[in-house]
Amino acid sequence: MNAVILAVLVMVALSLARVSVVFALVVGALVGGLVGGLSLEQTLDAFNAGVGGGAQVALAYATLGAFAVAISRSGLPDMLANRLITLLGKETTAVHQARVKMLLLTAVLLVAISSQNAIPVHIAFIPVLIPPLLTVMNRLKLDRRAVACALTFGLTAPYMLLPVGFGAIFLNDILLANLNSVGEPLGLEITRGMVPLAMAIPVGGMALGLIVALLWSYRRPREYQIEDIVNANATEAHTPAKPHMLGLVMSGVAIVAALGLQLYSGSMILGGLVGIGLLSLGGIFKWREADDLFTSGMRMMALIGFIMISAAGFAEVMKTTGEIDALVSGAFALFGDNRGLAALVMLLVGLFITLGIGSSFSTIPIIAAIFVPLAVQFGFSPMATVVLVGTAAALGDAGSPASDSTLGPTSGLNVDRQHDHMWDSVVPTFLHYNIPLVGFGWLAAMML
Repeated sequence: MNAVILAVLVMVALSLARVSVVFALVVGALVGGLVGGLSLEQTLDAFNAGVGGGAQVALAYATLGAFAVAISRSGLPDMLANRLITLLGKETTAVHQARVKMLLLTAVLLVAISSQNAIPVHIAFIPVLIPPLLTVMNRLKLDRRAVACALTFGLTAPYMLLPVGFGAIFLNDILLANLNSVGEPLGLEITRGMVPLAMAIPVGGMALGLIVALLWSYRRPREYQIEDIVNANATEAHTPAKPHMLGLVMSGVAIVAALGLQLYSGSMILGGLVGIGLLSLGGIFKWREADDLFTSGMRMMALIGFIMISAAGFAEVMKTTGEIDALVSGAFALFGDNRGLAALVMLLVGLFITLGIGSSFSTIPIIAAIFVPLAVQFGFSPMATVVLVGTAAALGDAGSPASDSTLGPTSGLNVDRQHDHMWDSVVPTFLHYNIPLVGFGWLAAMML
């Protein structure tokens, strides 16, 4: 068996068995390196060489985490959550419950979208916002699967399309960087402007899936036990900050400045540092507390940072074995010049890999190392190559049991033990997002 395929199978099998993804990546890299003809020392040297490639992304995550912690201290997220809860509490007495349901779903969707780009706190808003709304949802008989779909869309689609916040990391620091790194010896060059344009069609497929989920699949009332919900975990772990006018104004200025610098420079690190500096000037925290701030931010983002560093090492081992070339040649012999079949198989293989790891950010180094040579061999354009790699990676976040984008919604919706992770979060998001992603990703790869 090809060493790359065997390494991926080992890594995915261990991930699906709930073994630590970092451990699975290391073991998969060792298996692939040894089977590919490398000695143990050569495998470890290749892995260590690749690890350095993930350092920039890890630093970007730490900076983003620190920025999120600083914003949370301003009280802005808590104020927005309280305003939403108050508004919906008044609206629940209205006659037209359908309008109230749509208002609630729209509000949750907008908050989730802003958590990836405008106020990049990722899933940290869920334990603050969602549990207090469960009583309202129960009285409205709102199907929580629709809420899970809205949350997952907001947690994934924005970073696939908008190059700010987490999108700056995904599109620029990871996807663009890995495509150019792997494609440079093959004559492939991708510019920053190509990436969001190429990803627009797959994101459109997700938007269609969201519309189907909200307006058709889960629009009917669903009965839940109506009870007072006490979110002990959230109240113990989260102490609401008291917002003050200067802090709120400086939070807004910091967010605009951070987003503007990200768009201008393409660097989340620079934007995050400037945002943190402005928040410090606004009195949100004292500058001597910056070390604690970065420590809290790194703690929040540590797992995915280590996964991405390990994934970079895994990809480097696969390149060093030389087995990727054999895989490309075998695929070309199997599919001939059938680009449509090749694109479909690449997306399905990407789905298989990313479901195991559960993170689109972490799988790009692995997928790019395999897919870019395949795409060049089959004559796909640079834009189509972006689509194939970016869509295949995004499949992991959109419907994986191990993804933050499904685990996060479940953590908020299952406070009263009336929301099953697999059947109420994973299966709905898989059906409404992964299937459209494969279809629209294939269509975009053939069109572009």
